[in-house]
Amino acid sequence: MADQVEQGRAHYASRSWTDAYESFSRADDAGGLGAEDLELLATSAYMLGRDDDYLRVLERAHHTYVDTDDLPRAVRCGFWIGMTLVLRGEMGPGSGWLGRAQRLLERETSDCVERGYLLMPRVFQLEAAGDFEGASAVAAEALAIAERFGDRDAFALTSHARGHLLIKSGRVSEGLALLDESMVAVTANELSPIATGIVYCGVILALQEVYEVRRAREWTAALTRWCNGQPDLKAFTGRCLVHRAEILQLQGSWQDALEEAQSARQRFVETSNASRVGLALYREAELHRLLGEFAAAEEAYREASRYGWEPQPGLAQLRLAQGRNDAALSTIRRVLSETSEPLKRAGLLPAYVEITLAVGDVENARDACRELEEIASLYESAMLGAMLAYARGAVHLVEGEARPALTALQLAAAVWQELEAPYDVARARLLVGLACRDLGDDDAATLELEAARATFERLGAVPDVARVATLVREDADDTHGLTPRELEVLRLVAAGKSNREIASTLVISEHTVARHLQNIFGKLDVSSRSAAGAFAFAHDLV
Repeated sequence: MADQVEQGRAHYASRSWTDAYESFSRADDAGGLGAEDLELLATSAYMLGRDDDYLRVLERAHHTYVDTDDLPRAVRCGFWIGMTLVLRGEMGPGSGWLGRAQRLLERETSDCVERGYLLMPRVFQLEAAGDFEGASAVAAEALAIAERFGDRDAFALTSHARGHLLIKSGRVSEGLALLDESMVAVTANELSPIATGIVYCGVILALQEVYEVRRAREWTAALTRWCNGQPDLKAFTGRCLVHRAEILQLQGSWQDALEEAQSARQRFVETSNASRVGLALYREAELHRLLGEFAAAEEAYREASRYGWEPQPGLAQLRLAQGRNDAALSTIRRVLSETSEPLKRAGLLPAYVEITLAVGDVENARDACRELEEIASLYESAMLGAMLAYARGAVHLVEGEARPALTALQLAAAVWQELEAPYDVARARLLVGLACRDLGDDDAATLELEAARATFERLGAVPDVARVATLVREDADDTHGLTPRELEVLRLVAAGKSNREIASTLVISEHTVARHLQNIFGKLDVSSRSAAGAFAFAHDLV
């Protein structure tokens, strides 16, 4: 038995989880493990994705600590059991274990770091209720306890939680500093295995939520190295694969991203992590949509929803790509009405702008840009700035304001280029091309459209390739440099419609109609509505 215990400890130290689990299990069968070695066996089971075994063995360790009057260690075991059950969605048993841990802690007369651990459930309760300031204050209290006792696990867990909450509260610099500090302990191998995985994933999630792409990419690479260094690791690897899929998608490696997302889904199934299966399915759906595989995307969105994951804004964008504009608008309006957290709304607003512009609702698109600007002003994120610039440029373009559209879109393209996001660069350059065309610079327009199409073709973005082809065909038509919207306005002018009637027909503002008319007069070299109408009839534009 002693030999098996020593072997188990050695395998544990080298992160050989299968060997550690088997050695500790043999030792346990031979004569029963002590509480500390039961914790090592439980952790080995957890890292192998054997959550039921983890809970069963950790419960034994808990009872052993209670029997030996080591209440702090019993409390800590109870905390981990309770939190694991809650995260699995088993709220009743989880709350019961956390309550038991709290009662044991009340029996402990000395101060101990476990008092900080048991503040964390309260942090999560306040966060779920939207009270980020309150949650941050409790997390700060837990962090102070961890620092006082020098508990590295507790420090990293509480500092990363508080950092995330500070970011959500708009205190981005402070929050990012705490996230970076928590990662110092992780990369220095100072934490227990479970705490390491939790902090890795938690920090990356926080960075993605605040659109901090560069840091998220760096820590995702580090998490991948950590996972790859433990060949039989199952825990955390599903989430790691999702993070990798998201980064690969941003970088334009779509087929690799799709494979990672599919592997993540399989890993979540293997580890009975049903709540995360929908996350992987949503990433698969997004990639299928971008590749033009609409049937596969539809199915993946539906499956993600079945697993409890809200498939938005992707499903609304799919409806738009399918030409079902009304369905797209209804969906994106519904999900926005149900979303109050600013950063989550920021993830929906660009799709809302795109959809409202497609249905001619320029006023609401403009309002969405203003809201996105307010959110971007609260958070220090280059990515948010690029999202805002692109949305503004799209609105200006529809309003006939080519010059400000060009400025905004060139800014968006430059930022996306720095972030190494080729698809987003190409989308921005496509609209830059349209702005150049509206300004009469046909050579620049051709260059931008060709560059965008080349990127779309390389990525396999079939719908976008088709869109560019359509725009190029429009350029080849004898439209005298008029945009499709300007042609619509011209035809209504030729039909004798007033600005108010045109605005009502096209669902745009009278101001936008007037701007389109100015552009039409300039391109056709006419000075009046009647002259423009005559030109339209003379050149078969009606």
